Amino acid sequence: MADNRLSVALIGNPNAGKSTIFNLLTGLRQHVSNFPGITVDKKIGVFQLNDGEKVDLIDLPGIYSLFPNSKDEKLVVDIITDPDNTVYPDLVIYVADVNNLERHLLLATQLLDLQIPMIMVLNMVDIAENAGQDIDTSKLSASLEVPILTMSGKTGFQLNALKSQIQRFKKDGKDTFLKKTPFYKMTTGESTMAKQVDQLMSSSQTYRSKILSHHHEWLSHLSAADRIQIKSIASEAGFDNLKGQISETMNRYNNFGPIVKSTLTQPIKASQSFTEKIDNIITHKIAGPLIFFAIMLLMFQSIYSWASFPMDLIDEFFGSAGSMVRGFMPEGWYTDLIVDGIIAGLGGILIFIPQITILFLLIAILEESGYMSRAVFMFDGIMQKFGLNGRSIVALVSSGACAIPAIMSTRTIGNRTERLITIMVSPLISCSARIPVYTVLIGFVVAPGSVGIFNTQGLAFMGLYLLGIIASLAVALVFKWILPQDEDGSYLMMELPQYKKPIWKNVLLTVKEKVQAFVVEAGKVILFISIILWFLASYGPGNKVELAEEVAVSQAIEQNLGDEEKENLIASKRIEASYAGHLGKFIEPAIEPLGFDWKIGISLLTSFAAREVFVGTMATIYSIGSSDDETSVTAQMRKEKRPDGSLVYSFATSLSLLIFYVFALQCMSTLAVTRRETNSWKWPIIQFVYMGLMAYLGSLVVYQMFS
Repeated sequence: MADNRLSVALIGNPNAGKSTIFNLLTGLRQHVSNFPGITVDKKIGVFQLNDGEKVDLIDLPGIYSLFPNSKDEKLVVDIITDPDNTVYPDLVIYVADVNNLERHLLLATQLLDLQIPMIMVLNMVDIAENAGQDIDTSKLSASLEVPILTMSGKTGFQLNALKSQIQRFKKDGKDTFLKKTPFYKMTTGESTMAKQVDQLMSSSQTYRSKILSHHHEWLSHLSAADRIQIKSIASEAGFDNLKGQISETMNRYNNFGPIVKSTLTQPIKASQSFTEKIDNIITHKIAGPLIFFAIMLLMFQSIYSWASFPMDLIDEFFGSAGSMVRGFMPEGWYTDLIVDGIIAGLGGILIFIPQITILFLLIAILEESGYMSRAVFMFDGIMQKFGLNGRSIVALVSSGACAIPAIMSTRTIGNRTERLITIMVSPLISCSARIPVYTVLIGFVVAPGSVGIFNTQGLAFMGLYLLGIIASLAVALVFKWILPQDEDGSYLMMELPQYKKPIWKNVLLTVKEKVQAFVVEAGKVILFISIILWFLASYGPGNKVELAEEVAVSQAIEQNLGDEEKENLIASKRIEASYAGHLGKFIEPAIEPLGFDWKIGISLLTSFAAREVFVGTMATIYSIGSSDDETSVTAQMRKEKRPDGSLVYSFATSLSLLIFYVFALQCMSTLAVTRRETNSWKWPIIQFVYMGLMAYLGSLVVYQMFS
């Protein structure tokens, strides 16, 4: 963010509509990065005021109060209570749902007591008006002593008015954006403590609120000596942290509750709202889970059905591109590198962009509509039985896209043990990186067709996801028995938003962000590995590759092979004699009981960088020396045979390989984020080992049963 620009932060409760307003203001001028030194995502963007001046905008994670119960909440509290923080904002836009105003004012009044300049936005006013609700913003603004305006993130109503208020802040300074009198009236014991803290810190209201709000340990920006002294002061004053929280919360509600009642005209409540009627079905203890699994089944059916046509187009494009490049470029190593290394490697993975896009699209729609919050609420009781938390369902469903953001999302889980178990089992849920592997291998296990209205391969796809879900719950139960329960049981506190039509701009921006991140991150890894693999598969020690080619030519003449068969035999012998072939041969004895040959072994090794590299590796291996550049990797694999003439990708081998990829942790990035989130190498090592053992033993059993 530019140093000379105004820095504005969006803060509010979860589901208040912060992200919608963020997207309205920034549009495509936004990106996702990490907060300094930690793995939590932050959304930052740039927008222009009415006079054309640019402003930096940051969308902070949603929190309910300054009493942090999770790492996400502690992060936000650390930022907004420490003016020395690198992302400390000049101005806060507090976004509140006008339909739940009283609950949303708790955090707002805490922020006002920290003397943070604020503009309050009462969002979703269109829903309130449709329900017959009215609010006197002038009266509320006078009571809170800060500018207040109503908005609709859905329609963009009052967006220019918000920009005008920010412009006014730049012009007039922060005095008119601060509340002069605090909401929270401290008790005698707390006041005594606060005075001593004031003397220690040479500060006033900011540090009083910080000290009295929660555990002293999260004040990481203070020196160790100051923290020790503050603890001593708290002990001498007889300060009880939990009682302090309850006292402050009730005190605040007593102060702003009457203000809300006097400024908000509540409509005559109908017998049951639309949301309540839907929730009676959606969250029903029997119908709810059935609906959830039906939605998941529809999702996986859609991934197969909707994506087939664009996938065929992409496959044809890369096949034609390879032929075209080879047609106008002279023969040589650089032409082979471009066609067999880069184009084949990237084509082998980019073909799956349609499926990944559909997955992210459907997950974004579920989140935007309000359904995901119901899933959290609905599965909390079940999750608790497995040592997890209702919020774990968000991580587990998110793992269907990628385990990395899923693991980072566990920061909303307050209980340390439940959070750790969620981190450890999230990678067992099949992620989007497995989609390319599943798509290729399911074709060798399940023939195309349908069972009623369902696609058979789509059902198999769903089965693999269910296997991952069952495995994750089973492993979670084991961890629950093993790990010490050193904290009190957790509880779920969350607000269920009203059902609403998805805002398609939000959905499309989310899909764009996720798919772009996937393509860029996976693309970099695949391009690098494809080039390295091309070299390893094209060259070998000494003149072994040349000798292997001569042997292949002799065998082709003896067996009277056609041109295509001859080229494929030469390609097979060349790869076998290459560096890659030697590496595959080295590990072949260990993987042979699983039905895997040395070529599959190469793919297993390269896909430890990222699972989706498996297909790119196969595309590179089978394209080198192939006489037909337009033949897809699946067709090449389907023709691959063992020395005894049997097919490599038989039913048993393909099923064994599928089971291996369901369980194996082949993602270095996941291990890295587990290391950062647990602050230890112990847990990623345990994660890698237990998933590796599950993969090996599962594949071994399956292959021995069906071979």
